[in-house]
Amino acid sequence: MEIPFADLRPMHDELRNELDAAYKKVMDNSWFIQGKELEAFEKEFAAYVGVKHCIGVATGLDALYLVLKAYGIGRGDEVIVPSNTFIATALAVSYAGATPVFVEPVLETFNIDASRIEAAITSKTKAIMTVQLQGRCCDMDEINRIAKKYELKVIEDAAQAHGAKYKGNKAGSLGDAAGFSFYPGKNLGALGDGGCVTTNDDELAAKVRALGNYGSDYKYHHIYKGTNSRLDEMQAAFLRVKLPHLEKWNEARRQVAARYLSEIKNPLIKLPLPTSEEYEHIYHVFVIRCDKRDELEKYLLDNGIHTVKHYPIPMHMQGAYADLHIAEGALPIAEEISQTVLSIPMYYGMRDDQVDYVIDKLNEFA
Repeated sequence: MEIPFADLRPMHDELRNELDAAYKKVMDNSWFIQGKELEAFEKEFAAYVGVKHCIGVATGLDALYLVLKAYGIGRGDEVIVPSNTFIATALAVSYAGATPVFVEPVLETFNIDASRIEAAITSKTKAIMTVQLQGRCCDMDEINRIAKKYELKVIEDAAQAHGAKYKGNKAGSLGDAAGFSFYPGKNLGALGDGGCVTTNDDELAAKVRALGNYGSDYKYHHIYKGTNSRLDEMQAAFLRVKLPHLEKWNEARRQVAARYLSEIKNPLIKLPLPTSEEYEHIYHVFVIRCDKRDELEKYLLDNGIHTVKHYPIPMHMQGAYADLHIAEGALPIAEEISQTVLSIPMYYGMRDDQVDYVIDKLNEFA
């Protein structure tokens, strides 16, 4: 049996007529940038997240960068980020001109360890950028407590957390502002690149909107040195079709995850923490750990099961951040995660026999 790591066709096949209609509507209107579809999606996604403002931008990376710029965070400043995340989190800090300061994660959750944050705070620290990694939120109460104590901003990287909840509140509403990605593989994905900023901060929302539109608050009036980062009408229309189905898709992922968690019994494989009332996981990916990860990866591929390593080289060991001069071994938890994690198939539309097969093969691994 051949099982892809992810497959977008089941959801798109169910929505093909609606997606086709959305495409036709935008084409017939012949308005492709900053029109009614974007305006409507921003309102709908803000309501879904539970915030006052949603500003559509070009990518999730841009969302984080624009929030930092809008807060005036730049050269000479430091931003705390987790040592275990996709490099876009740190790149946003770098693009703003600030320096990312890496803090180790909790091994069992993969998320930033709140108990390590205070030790990393200096007089230059301006913000804590949390990453709700893999669809599980961080310990946001403790992070917000620390931020309040030191007068720091809390910026969520919610790129993998569409619909995830922490103590009943959705990711994207848990800090001062958040950045989402709508890359096609996300739980809520466009049919191309896209992203947004969510916030309850009126002033920040207005500034992010202007910064992403060439620094303009109205046509040909430029109050900032901005950039071009806008979610286009076509992607907004597609996202409007998809958003009402997101909860159903997330629940389907939880059902697959529940089977993985209860039926994978191999002692060589370490499973992630389950969803809970306090931490409502949406399993953007399902990540296992194994000390023989590379052997497991090859074994699964030989049996037709496709996997992904998230992320095989930690950020501090990438050439892009050689200028930070962080030695190998300095961030051992991130390094251990990079050497042992493997993401197994997880997507809406997985059949029971596919899930059975993945479980059986994992249990047979020796």
